[in-house]
Amino acid sequence: MPGRDLVEDCVHCGFCLPHCPTYLSWGEEMDSPRGRIDLMRGLRDGKLQMTPTVASHFDRCLGCLACMTACPSGVKYDVLIEETRAKVEHTHRRSFGERFFRGMVFALFPRPGRLRVVGAFLLLYARTGLQWLVRRSGLIRLLPSNLQQMEALTPEIGWSDLTRQLPERTPPAGPARARVGVVAGCVQRVFFPGVNDATVRVLAAEGCEVLVPRGQGCCGALSMHSGRDEESLGYARKLIARFEQTPVDAIVINAAGCGSQLKDYARLFRNDPVWAERARAFSAKVKDVHEFLVALGPPHATRHPIAARVTYHDACHLAHGQRIRSQPRALLRSIPSLELVDVADGEQCCGSAGTYNLFQPESADEVGERKVAAVLRTRPEILASANPGCTLHIQRLLKARGMSLRAAHPVEILDASIRGQGLPVGEPDRTEGSTAPAPRSPASRAG
Repeated sequence: MPGRDLVEDCVHCGFCLPHCPTYLSWGEEMDSPRGRIDLMRGLRDGKLQMTPTVASHFDRCLGCLACMTACPSGVKYDVLIEETRAKVEHTHRRSFGERFFRGMVFALFPRPGRLRVVGAFLLLYARTGLQWLVRRSGLIRLLPSNLQQMEALTPEIGWSDLTRQLPERTPPAGPARARVGVVAGCVQRVFFPGVNDATVRVLAAEGCEVLVPRGQGCCGALSMHSGRDEESLGYARKLIARFEQTPVDAIVINAAGCGSQLKDYARLFRNDPVWAERARAFSAKVKDVHEFLVALGPPHATRHPIAARVTYHDACHLAHGQRIRSQPRALLRSIPSLELVDVADGEQCCGSAGTYNLFQPESADEVGERKVAAVLRTRPEILASANPGCTLHIQRLLKARGMSLRAAHPVEILDASIRGQGLPVGEPDRTEGSTAPAPRSPASRAG
């Protein structure tokens, strides 16, 4: 359990309440950060037992960390909820259905090889018309809500996505400014390979030699955030060892949740005599791609115009976990003709939160609907998000409204600008009450 000093840092001021998505949804004290800390204190002091009700309040936390940004006392809620969730997993016996579903998720999502196999079946499921039939007939509604959610979150992929591999080495364009390694990720590698491709191209265009170590696996973020601490640390050790074989100036990551995890390795292994120093050396090199590019200095690559209205969504583990807010916006604003718009209440989570939308689908949708409404009020042509889960979740909720909206990682938009190819802007489906605008002219192909 968390140490007494961390639990006692909370002074119950209530500043966290209006920032907590689940408290906003239900107004329940035990589903607020300070309420959950009360439960942690009760468990620590032996006044409470880990009953299904107590465990459910921890399960219902998104782990979005918005409370940390709002907290004037500096409560380390990220550490508290992470260690408490590990306690839940070690001491609380879930139902058979929960154990089976969670086991399936963690047998697939952190393993890119298995995800590719699943991706092939999903592609056949979509291309053969079976997906249309299952949805049209209503058979999908016979499944449990979490399986319905998983099916609905299925991204559109092609055969080439399942076979694409990043080059092991990409030379810099022009004089070399840095030598960097790229973490390829799991879900991103399989279902969003274009983000990794764009990341490599942008880094190379800005004068970086880019290395992608072969054989790298999961960073452990999904497991750690769900209380599977030993599993997570096993993934982390393998990733650290893999990058130790590739000397680089920086280790670049383009997924918000993964970045938070990688930067936390030093703390996670602080008491491990074998791995503490190795983890510290690894974490010291980790940089989010936006953070790295801005710190690199004035851009070397020419930006070509993209005439589009772009709404930027702050991924929670980027804004709250890593405190990276200005850098993605600075990169987007460096693109001529691009109009950048912020989301009202942008500090609020979208409801994806790693695996949260799979394990708590009803709550995730309730939180997500607020985010979708806020996004639509900005009348965007493109939604920019730095986390694959956020993109999938928001687009699924839009589709449920009969709408579509082009979504892209900020580095994909920057890549399109540097290459001068433009970024296509899709026409949203028209439904009654839609607030999405008709797109303007396609992005410029200047250059």
